[in-house]
Amino acid sequence: MEERLFTKIKNLKDKRKAVILAHNYQPGEIQDIADFCGDSLGLSINAAATDAQTIVFCGVEFMAETAAILSPEKTVLLPDRTAGCPLADMVTAEQLRQLKSKYPRALVVCYVNSPAEVKAESDYCCTSANAVEMVSLCQRIDPLYLFLTSILANLLRTRQVETLCSGPGIAQRMWS
Repeated sequence: MEERLFTKIKNLKDKRKAVILAHNYQPGEIQDIADFCGDSLGLSINAAATDAQTIVFCGVEFMAETAAILSPEKTVLLPDRTAGCPLADMVTAEQLRQLKSKYPRALVVCYVNSPAEVKAESDYCCTSANAVEMVSLCQRIDPLYLFLTSILANLLRTRQVETLCSGPGIAQRMWS
């Protein structure tokens, strides 16, 4: 990044009392200007702990939503409003509401990389670090629905839940 642009961004950041977050997948020049680099949840936690008034999240929409949930008093900006994540779009809040009306006793565990609207409809939200423990704690609930990435569903299958069935965007286990 050229020095003049770097200085302009830094001055604007100071003027707006902003913190810049860059997800691990951002290009190096974006990470160079960021105050924090890392995974989506960790970045949101870091931003919440600052005295910044504005959070600039260089990532995708669900990441900025998570920052807004953890820092409701701060303004959260997403530089590229079209930035999305196919894994985050696996299930919509409307699909989840339909599933919950069909199975009102179902316990819903969504993945942290879900949109805020899906998180709001879920009973629990897990990360890749605590998914196995979360499912282990919920084993007696019938039925249990998990909205996870296929990679995370495979992790659960290999570590915890042998009879886990998964479809596009949905992993489901009916406990007996």
